Amino acid sequence: MEKGKVYLVGAGPGDPKLITVRGQEALKRADVVVYDRLAGPHLLNYARAEAERIYVGKLPDRHTMKQEAINQLLVDLALQGKTVIRLKGGDPTVFGRVGEEAELLKRNGITYEIIPGITSAIAVPAYAGIPVTHRDLASSFSVITGHESPEKLDHSIYWDKVTNATGTLVFLMGVAKIGYISEQLIKHGRTPETPVALVRWGTRAEQRTVAGTLGDIEEKVKEANLQPPAVIVVGDVVKQRETLAWVESKPLFGRRVLVTRARSQASELAARIDELGGEPYEFPVIETRLPEGDEAESAIERALVRAEEYDWVMLTSVNGVDYFFRWLERFGVDIRRFHRAKFAVVGPKTAEALAQRGIRADLLPESYRAESLLDSLADQVAEGQTALLARGNLAREILPQELKKKGVRTVEIDVYETALSVPADIWLPEMLQNGEIHIVTFTSSSTVLNLLESLRRLGVEDPQAALSRCEIACIGPVTARTAEQHGLTPTIVPDEYTIEGLVQALVGKRE
Repeated sequence: MEKGKVYLVGAGPGDPKLITVRGQEALKRADVVVYDRLAGPHLLNYARAEAERIYVGKLPDRHTMKQEAINQLLVDLALQGKTVIRLKGGDPTVFGRVGEEAELLKRNGITYEIIPGITSAIAVPAYAGIPVTHRDLASSFSVITGHESPEKLDHSIYWDKVTNATGTLVFLMGVAKIGYISEQLIKHGRTPETPVALVRWGTRAEQRTVAGTLGDIEEKVKEANLQPPAVIVVGDVVKQRETLAWVESKPLFGRRVLVTRARSQASELAARIDELGGEPYEFPVIETRLPEGDEAESAIERALVRAEEYDWVMLTSVNGVDYFFRWLERFGVDIRRFHRAKFAVVGPKTAEALAQRGIRADLLPESYRAESLLDSLADQVAEGQTALLARGNLAREILPQELKKKGVRTVEIDVYETALSVPADIWLPEMLQNGEIHIVTFTSSSTVLNLLESLRRLGVEDPQAALSRCEIACIGPVTARTAEQHGLTPTIVPDEYTIEGLVQALVGKRE
C-alpha cells in the first residue's frame, strides 16, 4: 500500500478565521484530522463530512493523549495510505512539539509538510490593542515559554540575557508563574514600573485583559482571578492598549452566539455577528433537501406543467425560491409560461432571491409573515382565481386556509423538505453547562424543535434547563411562540422579522 502524507498545520490562536489559506486547503483534502481543543473545533467544518476526526485532547473520562502516542498515531494513519492533518493551536513550530512529530515521520519514510500558523505570541496581543513592536517603543521582541516550574525556568531561561535582550518580552503559558517571572525581570534590570499585560483566550469570546506593572501585576492577576491560558506581554508597547484596543469596542464583543440555521444559510448571520465583534458558533440543526419519493415528485410535476393556469405564485422563503427553480429546471418548465401570474413573496430576502432570477415581486408586505401577506392580498385576490403555493413541508397552514375562504383555488406543493440535523459536536453540551454560550438564535420554529432534539441526542437530559442560562433570540413572534410553548423564554424579538433585524436586536439588547 502506498504511504499517505501528513500535514502539520498551525490552526492559529483561536478565531477560526485566522487559519491560513494553505491550512484551510489542507483541511479540505484530509482523510483524517487529528486535533485538540486549542486548535478550535470549528475549524473541523472545513474538512469533508466523511473525513475521520480524532480528538487527542483531554475528555472527562480520559487524560490528554501523550505526545509519544500522538506521534505514533500520525505514523500509523499515514501507513494506511491516508492524508492526515495534525491540527495544532497557534504555529506548530512555536512550542508546538512539531519537531518530535516530524522526526518520527521522517524515520518512517512518510512525506510531511509543515504549514505555519499565526502564533498567539503576536495575534493575542494584537487583539488586545498591543503591537509587539513600535517604532518609538520597541524594535524587537522575544517569545519565551513560561510553562515550567521556577527551577526549570531557571535552567531554560538565561534571565540576565533575556531580560534586556529585546524591547518586548512575550511569555506563553506563564499565568501561574507571573510572580516569579516579574521577580526575575526586576532582579535582572527591568524597573518595577515596566508595563505588563496578560491576555486570556485572546481572539475568542472569553478574551480578557489584565494590565499593570511588574511591581503590581501578580496582585492584580490574583484579584481578577485570571486563569490560564494567557499570553504575557512585558514592555512599553503595553501602553498602546489605551488607544488601540479595537476589538473590545465592538458592540457584540465577548458574546458567543449559537447559530442554528441550516449550514447553507448560516453564513449571513454568522458574518454579521463576527463583524460586530461577537463569536458565531455554528450548530446547524436543520437541513433542506428535495422531497423524496415518486409521489411527491409527480405532484410537483403536475402542478408546474399547468403554469399558464395560475393567477398567483406565492413564495414565502428564500428556500422556496431556490427549490422552485430547481424543479422548473428538472422538468424543463420555462418560467415564461407563468406569464399571467403575479408573484407574491414574504420578506425582502425572498424578493431579492426572486429578483436574482430576473423576476420582480408584484407583492411584498411590510411585515414579513404569512398574516401580513394575507392582509396585502385582501383587495387583490378574487374568487375563482388560482394560486400556486411553493413552500416547504413544515409551512404553516394559515395561508392556504384563508385563501380558500376567499374562494381562491390553491395548489400546494412542497418543493423542499426540512429535516433534523444533529452535528457531531462533543463540546456544545459542556459549553452550555459552563455558561460559554451567551445567546441562542432561532430563525424558524423548526430550529427551536430541532435544537432541543439535537441536544437530547447529544446526551443532554434536560435541554430547556441547559439553555436557561442563555438569552433566547427569535426572528419573529411565531418562532418566539414556539420557543415559549417548549419551555424557553425569548428575550430578544426584533420588530423587523429579518436576519438584519435580528442582528440589530442583538446589538440593541447589549446597549
